[in-house]
Amino acid sequence: MNKLSTLIALAAFSAVAMSTPVRADDVKAGDLVISQAWSRATPGGAKVAGGFMTIENKGTAPDKLVAVSAEIAGKAEVHEMAMDNGVMKMRPLDKGLVIEPGKTVKLAPGGNHLMLQDLKGPFKQGEKVPVTLEFEKAGKVSVSLDVQGVGAQAPGGGGQMMKKMPDHSGMKM
Repeated sequence: MNKLSTLIALAAFSAVAMSTPVRADDVKAGDLVISQAWSRATPGGAKVAGGFMTIENKGTAPDKLVAVSAEIAGKAEVHEMAMDNGVMKMRPLDKGLVIEPGKTVKLAPGGNHLMLQDLKGPFKQGEKVPVTLEFEKAGKVSVSLDVQGVGAQAPGGGGQMMKKMPDHSGMKM
């Protein structure tokens, strides 16, 4: 194969690999596709954990993540994390998180995420933690967070480069 043929084949492969078809472990709800739902293992006694995922809106109208709940947590919220004059600040998104049509929103370390508080038990690597997301249009959606290692930055051992989110495991709220 000559260099041009190799480049064309590589470009075609990349285009296929980067497309986002619905996989068996993805959750489809209305026009939304929720994928790569995960969390980190927590040390014993930890009362807080984060939840991360990708939400894609394949529709023509916006939808909004308005609430989250989990039996393992006394309280669950959608949080925003942002830098303000060099200080990282976190706050609940009381009005929800909009997923615009044709767009993808990533809940990830260092950015928007689920905040699970008053944990009733630890998250152990390899477990699945059920959570319920509530959307304005798609309604209630059950998703399982795959629990990764304590310092994971992405599902499957950190295949993506992301800013590190502070460890909330010892944080009291």
